[in-house]
Amino acid sequence: MQPTIAPERTEEIDAGTEHAPDRPWLVIVWNDPINLMSYVTWVLQKLFGYSLGKATKLMLDVHQRGRAVVASGAREKAELDCFRLHAHGLWATITKSD
Repeated sequence: MQPTIAPERTEEIDAGTEHAPDRPWLVIVWNDPINLMSYVTWVLQKLFGYSLGKATKLMLDVHQRGRAVVASGAREKAELDCFRLHAHGLWATITKSD
């Protein structure tokens, strides 16, 4: 009986394949007729640690443009941020960035 010889292993490298980095998830706060602008500013400061100036700018985007991207990152983080915004009574969604 002859011994079995294993084939030589070679590493396959596909130089033609480029992997695009994962696109971050965006957390969007939408305008609503219920929450005061000062409350939205306060929530953004509390949840994300934004300065008064940055939180005010984002709140004005929500008020004037109807929405603002307030955070981005991994899907799990975006879902948590969205959940926390809902817990504070804000209308928020997540979406994959373009």
